[in-house]
This record gives sequence, structure tokens and C-alpha cells, in this order.
Amino acid sequence: MNSTRLGVGIIGAGRVGPLFAAALTRAGHGLVGITPPSAASKERVDAVLGGVVYADPLEIIERSELVVLALPDQELQPFIEGMSLQNAWTTGQIVLHTSITHGLAVLDSARAQGVIPLAVHPLMEFTGTSMDLARISGAWCVISAPAVAEPIASALAVEMGMEPLVVSDENRSHVASAIALATSFSHTTIHEAATRLKAAGIDNPGVVMQPLVSSSVENALRLFAGNERELGGED
Repeated sequence: MNSTRLGVGIIGAGRVGPLFAAALTRAGHGLVGITPPSAASKERVDAVLGGVVYADPLEIIERSELVVLALPDQELQPFIEGMSLQNAWTTGQIVLHTSITHGLAVLDSARAQGVIPLAVHPLMEFTGTSMDLARISGAWCVISAPAVAEPIASALAVEMGMEPLVVSDENRSHVASAIALATSFSHTTIHEAATRLKAAGIDNPGVVMQPLVSSSVENALRLFAGNERELGGED
């Protein structure tokens, strides 16, 4: 897809939207604009996307060949259906959402107006800062698309530096629960461990624990990968 330079519009200026904007711009696509961030987030978004144009959703959709919907899960369907009621979508336009919870069905009303529906969700935690742009390179991402559009979704993921994993809509809930389990467990455990180190008089528990936690996670993943290989060898 490198030969096709798309005009990209971003709906949602939270932690994910600016990351997709920066990654797609780095891949050679043109950034049409992004919806305005909150006052508290403006400085952060400006730092990630210097000189970005802020515009309202209708203007962004009208001017974009690729629309990225980086909205909270509960806002995604109402937004899509609201834009559909205004006939905002264009035939052949690529509309991509970043939710892991929703599959392609959430885009049905836009799809009825001729858009190409995609879902792309990076398997990483987002800080909303420029650090994410480095982390996205080499990250895996879950993609969903109609069969004819899977190459488009995969190409966009690869252009942003990610490895695509095609997951059917009926299996997205398993991925969502796995992500929630991994992230909530690590946050809870690290917070509790840090609290105990603080109680022991250690003022910088995060720094102290970083090598321990990193090596522990690496070992757990290495052991799991080894078990997978052993199981595979039994077939």
C-alpha cells in the first residue's frame, strides 16, 4: 500500500488516535486532521503531532480516504450511526476502528453506505506520548476485515510497524478478555509489591523492581513458548 498515499482523518484524540496519526504519517500517508482534544490533553497531542489540524468530525470524514475511529467503546456505535444518519460516509472510503471489544458489526450502518470496514487493535498499552510510536514497532495487532479487505488491513498494520493477527469476530471476546487479564493482573501485582517495598523503607520501588519484573515476564513467556513447542512436537 506504500504506493497509495491516503488522506487520513482521526476521530478521537485520546491515547490511541494520535498514535495512529503519527504512525500512518510516518508511513507516508497524509494527515487530514484530528478531532480536538480536551483542554487537559491538548499539550500532549500537540507534542505527538506538531502542527496538526483540528477539525470537526463531519469535516474530517468528508475530506478523508481513511477514517480512523479511536473512540471509547461505549461511544463507537452511537457515533457511527449518528454519522450514517447524516449520510456522512462515502462509497469506497476505508473506515477503521481501534476497539478490541467491537468487531465489524459495529460498522454495519456505515458499510450500508459503501465503506470498507476494518478493525485494527495493537496489543500494547498506550501512554498517549511519543513513547508509543517506538513501542508500536514490532507489536502485534488484531485485525478484522471482510475477506476481500484483509490485505488492506494487514498492509496498514505492517506500514505502522506491526505484525497483523487475523481474528474472527466471534473470537474477539477471547482476545479482549486475555488483554484485560494480562494488564489488570500486572498492574495489581506491581502496585501491591511496590507498596510493600515502600513499607520496607525503599523510596524508589519502581526502579528497584524493574529488572525483576522484566526478567520474570520474559521467563514466563519463554517457558510458555517452550511448552508450546513441546506440545507441537507430539503431533
